[in-house]
Amino acid sequence: MTDKRIVLTTAGSEEEARKIARHLVAHRLAACVNIVPKVTSVYRWQGQVEEASEWFLMVKTTQSAFAEVREAIAHLHSYELPECVCLSVEDGSPDYLQWIGESVSLAE
Repeated sequence: MTDKRIVLTTAGSEEEARKIARHLVAHRLAACVNIVPKVTSVYRWQGQVEEASEWFLMVKTTQSAFAEVREAIAHLHSYELPECVCLSVEDGSPDYLQWIGESVSLAE
């Protein structure tokens, strides 16, 4: 296992997705954020089954940066309860994993 993490979230608009992605990368909380446009989400919210068109974000970060990533998503997001799921990266290309680590650095 590595200290690298993939964080999944969604956004209600392309503008919001770009705002979150740019913030995370500019503040060195993520090495890269992939934005996948117009995914359809079906979910239960306040007792009802809802459906929405969303933008899916896949954030490449580190374990030590995750708490700040989670805070940034909560702060920048328009949703009352934004998705924020962190997945461990078991293994990967050594050079790519090193690049993530070098690209992500917490403010000191």
